[in-house]
Amino acid sequence: MTLSTVPATMQAVRIKQPGGPEQLIAAELPVPRPGPGYLLVKVAAAGVNRPDVLQRKGSYPPPAGASELPGLEFAGVVAALGDGAGRFAVGDEVCGLVAGGGYAEYCVVHESNALPVPQGLSLLEAAALPETFFTVWVNVFQRGKLKAGEILLVHGGTSGIGTVTIMLAKAFGATVLTTVGSEEKCAAARKLGADHAINYRTEDFVAQTERLTGGHGADVIVDLIAGDYVARNYAAAAMDGRIVQIGVQDGPAKELNLMKMLAKRLIHTGSTLRPRPVADKAAIAADLQQQVWPLLAAGKIRPLIERAFPLRQAAEAHALMEGSTHIGKIMLVTDAYADLLDGNG
Repeated sequence: MTLSTVPATMQAVRIKQPGGPEQLIAAELPVPRPGPGYLLVKVAAAGVNRPDVLQRKGSYPPPAGASELPGLEFAGVVAALGDGAGRFAVGDEVCGLVAGGGYAEYCVVHESNALPVPQGLSLLEAAALPETFFTVWVNVFQRGKLKAGEILLVHGGTSGIGTVTIMLAKAFGATVLTTVGSEEKCAAARKLGADHAINYRTEDFVAQTERLTGGHGADVIVDLIAGDYVARNYAAAAMDGRIVQIGVQDGPAKELNLMKMLAKRLIHTGSTLRPRPVADKAAIAADLQQQVWPLLAAGKIRPLIERAFPLRQAAEAHALMEGSTHIGKIMLVTDAYADLLDGNG
């Protein structure tokens, strides 16, 4: 397939207006054209992520110049190349990170922000990689500077971010603690490799972290919650601990005692991935291909998928995410690759 054989229009999912999942509606739109250095990819599957939910609600608009469609990650087959793009060939299977546009049958991605589908993974599994793996690599390993032998605490261990954090931290030699909201999720987190799973509904994670680490605390804490977790993270952190904020689901900090930060010499950092320049994301992609893709190809880690929906059922996928009962990634599959829905790939 080349640009001359690509159809003029495609099925996509757009946001009618800010609001609930029902605001995600099917639409027939023009197929985008790849600019210089970009690939046009025929999408097989796309991941559903919390930023998509925030965008749908009107609180996380796409960066300037990005597609208005939701969807930050996808996998598929290269359909056409923009001028100067030479890293991949038409017909190659790739997964990619974008600032928008993944909820569609075709998507454009800069070739440096695309990666080959790891050997042994389906296109559905590959579509579950970019947003979470890029995010975890940046925050846990680049900003959090997690090292082998250290203790990591990750909140929301059965979310998409949480499951990847557990797997990668264990693969690189850390001891992993996680908080989850049910005994079923505790069991799932331990199965993924977590050394200890704390049910935050019945246990105080600060006290449990102190007990499980013999009073040492967590060297790195990955938090998507904020709210009253900020002060509690400071209490749970080890001396010289690093707290990485990658979400604020419960809103601003309820209490912030900076004396605790000073006394423990803590570093509290954070980041968002979506607005970062293409060149920044390219450097992350290169790191992942060198450090993590071999682990995927060897079967040492594998993305965990809760459920895949047809693209037209994006509203149902968002409702599942907002219910927070899922364990792993929620995915969307285009009609041309409906066979991926059989057994979720």
